[in-house]
Order: sequence, then C-alpha cells, then structure tokens
Amino acid sequence: MDRPSPLTRPAARRWLAVTAAVALVGGSFAAGAVWRGGGDEVRSGRLVAAPLRPLPQAPGVGLVSADSCDQLLDWYVDHALDRVTAWGWDGGPVYLARDGFTPMAGAAEDTASAGRGPDEVTSSDTGTNVQEQGVDEPDVAKTDGDLMVRVGGDTLTTYDVTGTEPRLLSTYELPGVADQRDLYGYGAGTELLLVGDTAVVLGSEGPWYDGRGPRTTVVSVDLSSPGAPTMTDRQTYGAELVSARRYGDAVRLVFSSGLPDLPFVHPSDKRSDREARAHNRAAVRASTLADWLPSVHDEGGARTRLADCDQVRLPEDFSGPGTMAVVGYDATTPRDRSVTAVATSSTTVYSSTDRLYLATSAGWGIRCCVMVDAVVPGWPGRDGTTQLHAFALSGDAATYLGSGEVDGSVRDRWAMDATDGVLRVAVGPTSETGNFNSVLTLAERDGRLVQVGRVDRLGVNEEIKSVRWFDDLAFVVTFRQTDPLYAIDLSDPAHPRRLGALKIPGYSEYLHPIGDDRLLGIGTDAGLDGSVRGGQAAVFDVSDLAAPRRVSVHTYGSQQATRAGQDPRQFTWLPDRRTALTVVESWGPDGGSHGTVSLLHVGPGGQLTERSVHGAYGYADVAALRTLPLPDGRVVVTSPDTTRLLTP
Repeated sequence: MDRPSPLTRPAARRWLAVTAAVALVGGSFAAGAVWRGGGDEVRSGRLVAAPLRPLPQAPGVGLVSADSCDQLLDWYVDHALDRVTAWGWDGGPVYLARDGFTPMAGAAEDTASAGRGPDEVTSSDTGTNVQEQGVDEPDVAKTDGDLMVRVGGDTLTTYDVTGTEPRLLSTYELPGVADQRDLYGYGAGTELLLVGDTAVVLGSEGPWYDGRGPRTTVVSVDLSSPGAPTMTDRQTYGAELVSARRYGDAVRLVFSSGLPDLPFVHPSDKRSDREARAHNRAAVRASTLADWLPSVHDEGGARTRLADCDQVRLPEDFSGPGTMAVVGYDATTPRDRSVTAVATSSTTVYSSTDRLYLATSAGWGIRCCVMVDAVVPGWPGRDGTTQLHAFALSGDAATYLGSGEVDGSVRDRWAMDATDGVLRVAVGPTSETGNFNSVLTLAERDGRLVQVGRVDRLGVNEEIKSVRWFDDLAFVVTFRQTDPLYAIDLSDPAHPRRLGALKIPGYSEYLHPIGDDRLLGIGTDAGLDGSVRGGQAAVFDVSDLAAPRRVSVHTYGSQQATRAGQDPRQFTWLPDRRTALTVVESWGPDGGSHGTVSLLHVGPGGQLTERSVHGAYGYADVAALRTLPLPDGRVVVTSPDTTRLLTP
C-alpha cells in the first residue's frame, strides 16, 4: 500500500489531537485559527466567551487575515493560554535563532544542469561570499572596490583601498547602536549592508541584553563623503532580526517576536502553584496587541506597531506562538516601509531574487540561550513536520503566495532553494520520517505549496552537513562515520533521482563550485571510525555525476579547524588565480586560539596545495576576520584591529 501523502497525514493527526485537546482543556487550545466572541471571560475590559469558532478560510490558502484587531488578539491569547504555568511560560520565552546561528553551508545558482557540473561562483559586488547570486547579505565589512567599510560595536570605519596600503578615512561613532558580540566572537553583533553611498547598519540586542526583550537598531549612514559619514536615519524595532538582504537598492528585513514578557508571578510560601498559574493566565488574558506585535520606534517619533492588524496573516495550523514580520524599503527612503506579517514562530528564512520562504521548526528550538529538542510539549514543530510559507518579491514588497507542509526538519536556510517557481528542500529525520535524509520538491499550485517529488534514504543514520543547489542539480553531504557526497538530478521536479555517491572519511561543511566540473569542500578530516582529526579542504571532480570522486585533499593539524562551515562569509574564491582563501582557527596548549588565512591553490588537474598562510589574528578577532576581493586582484584582509592588502 502506498505511503499516505506527507501533506495530508499531519492534518489528520492534528484533527485527532485537537479533538482530544478540546475535550481535555475545555476548548482553550486548537491547532488552527480560532476566536472567541461573547461569554464569561474578561479580557482587557471585554467580555470573551469560551466557545471557539474557526476563522473563515479561503479555499486553498494557508494563511488568512483576521477580521479585526480584537479577533487577532483573541487568536494570540487563545493559543498561548495552554503554555502558561505557575512559573510563567512553560520554561521561559521562546527566542528564535538568528539567521546563520547554526549554518549549513550551500548556495543556489542558475548555472548548471544534471548533464554537466556546476560553474564557478564568485563573491557579491560588495565582497561577501553569499548564498544566492544577486542577493547580498550583511557582514562586518563591505567594499565597492575603492572604499572599504567596517563596523564593530558602535563604531563604523572607512578606508581608501585604492593605494598600496589601506588608508583610514574616518572613524564614526554610531549613536544608539549596541554590539552583542562577546570576546569569543559569539552573539548577534553589528553588521552592515552597503547600498551605493549608503551604509545600512544593523545592531542587534538579544533578549538576554537587559531583560527588555530583543531589539534591533537600524541606522542609515550617508557615505557620499566617506571621510565624514553622516547618519540620515535611525529606527529601533522591538523584535529580533532573523534575516537581512539587499536586492539592488531594496533592503528587506525579517523580524521575529516571540512570547511577550508579561507580569507573571512565581509560587512562594504565600502563593500556591494553583494561585500563581491563575494569576499568570489572567495576565495573558489582559495582554494587548502591543505585547504581541513587533513595534518600531522612529528617531524622534512615538513607538508604533510595525504591522496593522490586517497586515498579519494567521496560519491554518498553529505552528508556535510569535510573529514574523517582513519589512521592505528602498535604501534612500527607509521610513516608507512595506510590511507583511505572519503569526508564527519560524526559525528559518530563505530568499532568492524573487521569492522568500519562512520555515517553521520541526526539530530544534532556542529557549533563552540553550539548544533543546523541540519535542518538548508546547514547542513548535513537535509533530515532526515543517510548515513552509512562500512570498513573491517585487521591489520592496512581499506578496503572500501560499503555504505547504513536509515531514522532516529543515536545519537552516542553506537547505532551501527556489528556481522557476519550484521550492527544493533538503530535510533531516524527525518522528515522522525514517532515520534518513531526503530532498523534496514543492510547486506553487492554487495558493498552496504542493509536494511533487522526493528522493529518500540519503545518508541513512547520518546527518546533513552541507548542500549546494543548481538549476537541475544538487549536492548533499551527510556524515556519521564517512562522508557521502550525493549528486541529485532535479531536472524533473516530479521525479528527482540520486545519480551517484562518494563515501570517504570526514565531511565537507561548505561546498563551493570552482568551475571545470569541480567542487571545493571545506570541512573536517575524520577517521574510519568517525573520530574527527582537524580541518581539511578537498577538491571533488563531478564531471561524471554517477561517480563523483575526490581528486585531492589538504589536511590541517588536529588543533586546527576551518571556519567556512560555521560562517561561509569567511571564504573567498578568486577565479583568475584559481585560489581560495579560507579562515582557519588554531588552538594552543593553553586553550587560547588565533586565526589565520589559508591560501589554497587549485592546479589544472585539481591538485590542491596550500600556497601560503597570512597573518596571526587574535582570539577575539577570529569570528570577525574577513577577506574581501578587489577588482584589481588584490584582497582586503580585515579584522577588528588590523586591515591589510594582500596580493595572492
């Protein structure tokens, strides 16, 4: 008998679960869009009834808008009450991982078919190694070829890089911007996008910063006179920045706000568990939309809701409390915003040049600062499925297209890709799949993302380490004890198929196409028993997709690790010189570390040799070390303390 469709089975499971839940908790929770009207509960000065009625659903549409602000507030409250305990929210507020927190390296290119290997990919026009060509990403340093701009904490510096040595032009203190990156290089940090003569600086303050919840400050700086930068705009969003991208002159930001910080109490010698829980439930019922919806505070203006009620869409199936807001604007007019929002707790955002996708979590979540398994009751994705929401992009606007659902977990944005209206997703195992990985294809049909094809049993009992996508082709690396490299034919979205596989020790955390039917893999060396032995780089010949092979490898010491898998922005490919620059972190006997830039040359036959090692950057500089290529072939090597020019 055929296996039931992954798009229909979860709906049936949820119907049974909802029926049971309603019977157990008297209708306080339902997996769908619900509202209350008239009755015996007092909420924010209104009488609210217990009976639940579903929102009107448009045929074939996965997200709907609430009829009113009262109805939207009721939706938030009704779905949150089940999570209230005597200690507040069940274990604490949910804050989402910032985009790139646990990256899985890969990228999308429109340059290959299943009949031949991939062409090489270069950095963006601002020097950043990005996931999608034509979609620039924020970083700590950017260049236009003549000017290099770097941001760290509340300071923006500009350099002239046209001479034999970088020349410092200005050091500009950014008002109202905080830096969350610690001495170890972790934390949200401050980053920027470079849009013509404008630097868009993104300062993130996580929920742990001062107890007020996450905030993001966005500052526009005029660099038309780079020796005298000028702030032209500053806005503070009451939410966490999950993704930021530049499309030409358009900037698109995606924010997340989780469960609100409400006046909860705890049990004590004067307050029983029952009394504390009753008080906390009353606090949820008394909450307002200002607690639930993200806000924005323009410089010199009042705090306002970022999205109006009719701009917030509700999912048919409840996928976790919170709100995702997609904000777009032209870099020259940052206050003329286009906003759309979804009442969900998505953790993953992927964007191509004309599509944006939100994916909910089916396997992992972030509770404060600790990674936990999302099968904990009440956590998003606990049923082992991932919800996907698609938006069409045009200028600064994002228009909702449709939604779908797949069994399995989407680890991060690198596991997603879109081309010609087809979404391709690499998923890992959950309670609803076998213990293997899969590649799925979904098409846009009548307001839905409908699964049209899949290939399973990629890396049985292994986890996905990296993915690289092309027009009609994908490469997937999994790992447990060996490093399978799978080639997947996607030329027919309805019938994806595995073409070939290569199994070798170790694994590649980042794959980069370097032309001549070759991939450069940056990752970790390992023994046949799966024990890791330090960083490595390898060249793969994929001219025969049915039999990919590794043609050369360079290994680093056991106390050295390549960082491109953690952050692909720490990798640069120079096609004219057939040279890769990758950041390597080395640990000493005292436990401290430093960073170097390893220059790897790829010979005509794919031979990989380390040409040289550049610099020795301090412990706090490793995560912020960047290599930015210039049009004349030189490279800017920049850290928080040092900026140099290198001729590979």
